[in-house]
Amino acid sequence: MSIYDKLAELKIELPPVSVPAAAYVPFVQTGNLIFLSGHIAKKDGKPWVGQVGLTMTTDEAKGAAHAVAIDLMGTLAAACLAGGKTLDDVKRIVKVLSLVNSTATYTEQHLVTNGCSELLGQVFGPQVGAHARSAFGVAQLPMGACVEIELIAELG
Repeated sequence: MSIYDKLAELKIELPPVSVPAAAYVPFVQTGNLIFLSGHIAKKDGKPWVGQVGLTMTTDEAKGAAHAVAIDLMGTLAAACLAGGKTLDDVKRIVKVLSLVNSTATYTEQHLVTNGCSELLGQVFGPQVGAHARSAFGVAQLPMGACVEIELIAELG
């Protein structure tokens, strides 16, 4: 099954690439690797604001990370297209780095990040979607967003 068929089956529509909010580009390709800039969680088109452990639960933030995964896949699709490829040409999701806006005592950043990792595994399958990962708690993120995630992928 193609990645696009899997997305349709999951009723996921990929968004267009967001315009960067600062001095950076949404993605860079070098060789067969595509590096996606950090994507903040959005809800109803606006930053999904909150601090996990204070104003948000782990499950709410996991939902935000799931939403970020959809945005990341939209940017990855655009990056693939820019190089004459498609999401079906992704050989591996290499690495996910997640930043969780959380209190100093909150320790479940890894569970929040599962919202992204689990969806990538579901869409790309266990061979391509399994990835290395880091999940960090941070004091704040741009625009008060609850989660920011970046991704590295390899094209075949």
